[in-house]
Amino acid sequence: MGDHFQTIVDLDAGAADAERLAGRVVDWLVTEGIVLAERTDCVLGRPLGHPPGPRWARAVADLDADEEPWDGLAVHTGRTVFDSGQDSPEAVTCPLCATTTVLESGPYDDDLLPEPGEDPWPRFATALTTWQTTGDATVDCPVCTRPAPLPDWTWTDDRLALGHLGFEFWNWPELTDDFRTRLSGRLAGHRTAYVWGKI
Repeated sequence: MGDHFQTIVDLDAGAADAERLAGRVVDWLVTEGIVLAERTDCVLGRPLGHPPGPRWARAVADLDADEEPWDGLAVHTGRTVFDSGQDSPEAVTCPLCATTTVLESGPYDDDLLPEPGEDPWPRFATALTTWQTTGDATVDCPVCTRPAPLPDWTWTDDRLALGHLGFEFWNWPELTDDFRTRLSGRLAGHRTAYVWGKI
């Protein structure tokens, strides 16, 4: 069965404001009763997280009592490549020319470039490693050939996002669009991404 997670990633927060914004969001989640203020051993891959609060159901779509969250919220404040844990993104869209490029091996749709036979994924994989290490990476678009900052690319299928701030809910029922919008509203107008994954 495995463990699953849902992460709301702030795409605009920098290293300097991630902690402050994280505190603002956690305070709001605690006030709403969605998570508890205390931190316990309730998340995977992190030493401590916030367990579900008494009103956790305010955040989720499925109110079935059998589907209560059994783990908590991990807050990431540091440069992170947030991924789905299993699958790589299928495609990515250039921020400069708005062309979508297929990343999976196999046949290409007529509307998606590059030409068959070219594998664009290695250039993105290398840039992801560079960004994780240094915080700065660009990728030359396979179509328009211009370099674009890696964080500006748009990834498909909720499988990847880059940022300095992420709210990772472990083993919760599906978060509602309304909850995700309300949480995003606490982030000073920043853009957000939603990443779902399973390990």
